[in-house]
Amino acid sequence: MALGAAMDQTYPALVTGASRGLGAAIAKRLAHRFHVVAVARTQGGLEELDDAIQQAGGQATLAPMDVTDAGAMQHLCRSIHDRWGGLAVWAHTAITPPPLTPADMVSEKDMASALKTNVTALARLIPYVSPLLRAAGGGDALFFDDEKPAKFAGPYNATKAAQRALVQAWQAESTADGAPRIHLLRPEPMPTAIRARFHPGEDKSRLATPMQEAERLLEPLGF
Repeated sequence: MALGAAMDQTYPALVTGASRGLGAAIAKRLAHRFHVVAVARTQGGLEELDDAIQQAGGQATLAPMDVTDAGAMQHLCRSIHDRWGGLAVWAHTAITPPPLTPADMVSEKDMASALKTNVTALARLIPYVSPLLRAAGGGDALFFDDEKPAKFAGPYNATKAAQRALVQAWQAESTADGAPRIHLLRPEPMPTAIRARFHPGEDKSRLATPMQEAERLLEPLGF
């Protein structure tokens, strides 16, 4: 929908990992139509997002929270239920990239951190959010896949593979009427902070911007 179009006020859109990169771009795109609940650890990034959404005529609720905090996520989902009764969209972009390291030098601490954010938090959030999507008549859950170089990215690739398996299982299981529609989307390379860690010195001018990718990925879904 064009900027300034009337928002769907019935149910909001939840974006986890919304403070920068693709998550921020998706939040801005969804704000053309929905009230956006934006979750991220970075307060400053959320405030910048809120400014951009308001300037475009949208509305957002900022939730400066860590997706790995079970209590905070429970409280957030309960608050969404109490205020709106459900969710139209959930876009999950929260991710932790472990340090690049050879497989035989992986730190247990780094691996545990990646598992906590990339796998455990997602496995916890799906049962929290699914009832909210069902309450909205199904709703849409959006996840984003990618591939990193095999060398030195073992922990990242391993946790992304686990994340992919969770999403694909939910996708296969969500076939009944009123079940959420699960989308596993593949963005083109973008000049994000995460990509810069894997491709230092890359010519960023040849990459798609996060907003270009948000528009390309969401337009076929009607957002």
